[in-house]
Order: sequence, then C-alpha cells, then structure tokens
Amino acid sequence: MIVGQLQQQREGYKAFIPVPFPHKKLLDFSAETISKHSEAIRLVGKLDGITQLLPDVNFFIFMYIRKDAASSNQIEGTRATIIDAIEAEANISSDLPEDVDDIIHYIATLNYGMERLKEFPICLRFIRELHKEMMKDARKTQFADPGEFRKSQNWIGGTAPSNAHYVPPPVYEMNQALNDFEKFFHSKDIIPPLIKIALIHSQFEIIHPFLDGNGRTGRLLITLYLWLEKLLDKPVLFLSSYFRKYQQTYYNKLDDYSNGDVDKWLNFFLDGIIETADQAIKIVRKITIIREEDINKVRSLGKTASKSAALVLPELFKLPIVNLSKIKEWTGFTRYGAYKVVDRFIDLGILELKDETKKYNKTYIYRRYVNIFTD
Repeated sequence: MIVGQLQQQREGYKAFIPVPFPHKKLLDFSAETISKHSEAIRLVGKLDGITQLLPDVNFFIFMYIRKDAASSNQIEGTRATIIDAIEAEANISSDLPEDVDDIIHYIATLNYGMERLKEFPICLRFIRELHKEMMKDARKTQFADPGEFRKSQNWIGGTAPSNAHYVPPPVYEMNQALNDFEKFFHSKDIIPPLIKIALIHSQFEIIHPFLDGNGRTGRLLITLYLWLEKLLDKPVLFLSSYFRKYQQTYYNKLDDYSNGDVDKWLNFFLDGIIETADQAIKIVRKITIIREEDINKVRSLGKTASKSAALVLPELFKLPIVNLSKIKEWTGFTRYGAYKVVDRFIDLGILELKDETKKYNKTYIYRRYVNIFTD
C-alpha cells in the first residue's frame, strides 16, 4: 500500500512526498483491524456511559487533561510532571521546573480548541490557531513561527536533511498534502470513526507542517476529533500516556505507516484506544469509591466541622494540591480557621503534608486521589 515515496531533491537529500490522500487502497482494512475497531468502539461507549454517572465529570476531565498534557510534552523531552502542572496552576510553588510552562500551554490550547469548535469547524485555519495558542510565548529550542505553516524544509533526527531520520515533504508538496488532509476531515465516507482519526493523526505527522510542535498539535487533534464527532459526550479519552509508555513503538509504527504498512499503525493505535479506555473506566470506578469513602469520613465530623469540610472536599477533586491560602479562598475562613480544616483532613487521612522537610509555605496533597492518575 503506497502512502508516499522518497524523492531526490535538488539540494542533495531525499524527502517524503505523499500520494493523493486517501489512496483508495488505504481504505482496505484487515479483518484484525476491523475486529480491534469493534472492541475499541465498545469500550469508548462504555467509558462515555460510566463517566456520565460521576457527580461532577469536569473534575475527572481536569485531572485527565493535566495527565495528557504532561505525557504529550514528555514525548517531546519535557521533564515536568502532572504534579508540577497542578502546583503551577494553583500558583502555590515557585520551585518548579522551567518546562512546566510547556504543559500549561498545552492545557490552555486544549481548552481553547474545545471552545472554538463550538462555533468553528476543524480546518487548516483552526489547526494553525491551535498551534499559535500552544507555541506563542512558549519555551522553545528553535523558532516555531506560531500559527504559521512552515515556509522552509524541516526534518526529524540528525543535524541536516542529508543525515535525517525522516524528511517531510517540501513546502509546495506539503501544501498540496494539507489540502487533501483538510478535505478528508469533512469527507462523507464509511470509514470507521476510530480508524479515521488514526489516519488523520498519522497523515498529519508525515506532513509535519510546522517548524516545531507537530507532535503536540497532532495529539490534540485526536481528543478534539473524538469529542467533535460525539463519540464521547465529554473529552475523557486521551492517548498521550499510551504513546509515552510505548514511545519508541509509537515512532516505529508511524514509520511503518509512511512505509506503506498501514495496518501495523492502525492496530497499534486501536490497541491504544482499547488500553486507555479500559484504564479510564477503572479510574472512574476508583474515584467513585474514594469519593464515597471520604464523604462518609467528612460526615462523621461534628455538624460545624463537617459543614466546613464539605466546602473543601469537592474542590480537592479539581485541585488536589493546596496550601492555606487556597483553603482560605474556598472557605472564606481566617488563617487559623483554614489550619483547623487542614488538620481535620490530615486526621481523616484525606490530606497529607507534601514535603515534610518544609517549615514554611507548606503544601498539602490529596495523595490517594493523585495516585490514581500517576500510578
């Protein structure tokens, strides 16, 4: 199956030139791929149903977005974690890695994309807007030209196109490929939906239309497309952790795609949907159990104490790392009152001191809940 081919360039290197997309043979899927798609769709539907039973699914989404943002940026070399992202959002620590900014930009971009899609279709302009949101004023190692498709040759691996691992299409061919890519988004076809988004992601990555940020932008499109196509009522399926877990395989399967072995890529992608959806279903169940147990702990307090604790517990599901200032903000209590609330939560086994060596500016973590997303 031909996706494209290497062609010699005047400058002395070979670049990948995609064939018109989608090639008709690209849409001949194996029985294994169709079977995996059926299982993936089943689990996506199950995940959609079970998340709707959560008292506030938005808390679940907040945590999963942070998890996806951290994983997606770690693929690109960022070392900051989901915990760093929570602390940065809460503005409760100045001792954070510089590259946590990558995660914050990713989260802001996903939120921007979801709002934008309420009134605007997925198209090349929308993709440029996503890129601009993510790369403008962001930490970067090279010029990214935020929001603009590249006007020069880029490459992956190596120090130049001549010794690179992969050289995407030159600018003229890139623009042709992008036109095909945009039409594919809106084509009225019978391609199974999860297979279609797998093809969208792999095709975007071989086109590589930006100077920097292609991987992050391409992974954002997966979540946004699943949500836009109403496969999920809320954006609760994120694949970056799966790609991070199997990072080298991820790269290898994208290579397989460009080499024409499309089924290998599709099966890897669908395995990711299956694994990630199954994991998310288990996480929802764990959250439900923890929530019920901790609500009962709060109810066991006296009337006044339980009332103040009830103000804090729901907020911890959204922001599970806090300091006294945050507790004061949530409750309206004095510093002394906030201390009493924290002490009660520590006694109940809900909060614990995040860093016992700190004497000042102490922070507290809802460890049992955070561990669900970091284990």
